[in-house]
Amino acid sequence: MRFANASSIEMSQTQESAIRGAESDVMGLLLRERIVFLGSSIDDFVADAIMSQLLLLDAKDPKKDIKLFINSPGGSLSATMAIYDVVQLVRADVSTIALGIAASTASIILGAGTKGKRFAMPNTRIMIHQPLGGASGQAIDVEIQAKEVMHNKNNVTSIIAGCTSRSFEQVLKDIDRDRYMSPIEAVEYGLIDGVIDGDSIIPLEPVPDRVKPRVNYEEISKDPMKFLTPEIPDDEIY
Repeated sequence: MRFANASSIEMSQTQESAIRGAESDVMGLLLRERIVFLGSSIDDFVADAIMSQLLLLDAKDPKKDIKLFINSPGGSLSATMAIYDVVQLVRADVSTIALGIAASTASIILGAGTKGKRFAMPNTRIMIHQPLGGASGQAIDVEIQAKEVMHNKNNVTSIIAGCTSRSFEQVLKDIDRDRYMSPIEAVEYGLIDGVIDGDSIIPLEPVPDRVKPRVNYEEISKDPMKFLTPEIPDDEIY
């Protein structure tokens, strides 16, 4: 049987402490700049950290914006709803900025930011869908769980409708299956207000002209052949 020597254990613990310390320093520096970073799946622990940071920054200065960066595949609906409620509660404007991915429940937090201050990086993928749910057990338990699933679905639909200024019926139809969007498509949908580019961190206009679509995606999906570049005979090329 082998035992790790004391020096190797101490070195490992020192490295772990250094990593935790570095992470703490980074988070502290970000908070000093009024930046909160959501960079993982959403569970109760992550939600508690995000909410406490939002409340702290709001208490320090409710007149200054808070920037909430989001790179998350989503997660627990109840934890997400807690973050959503705090974003709505704080007096400071919350500017939400998506990068990487903002999918499932994370897209709710993205849309929850102050209107006119919700953005995404150019290569972000955004996805909305209905809450996942299942039922098992005795008949009465299945009925109770089914009612809760419907409640969650209606609640999420109402929230997305409010964030996007779309009708409840339209959103209900849109989230029936996973709906992925590019940042420009998310601007069209009303979930965000602009796309961040190299000119500035936050665009000056809510929806800059440079991010407005030049093509009708719905028309293309109906008849893609119509939009393909026509073949040109060789004798007409010059």
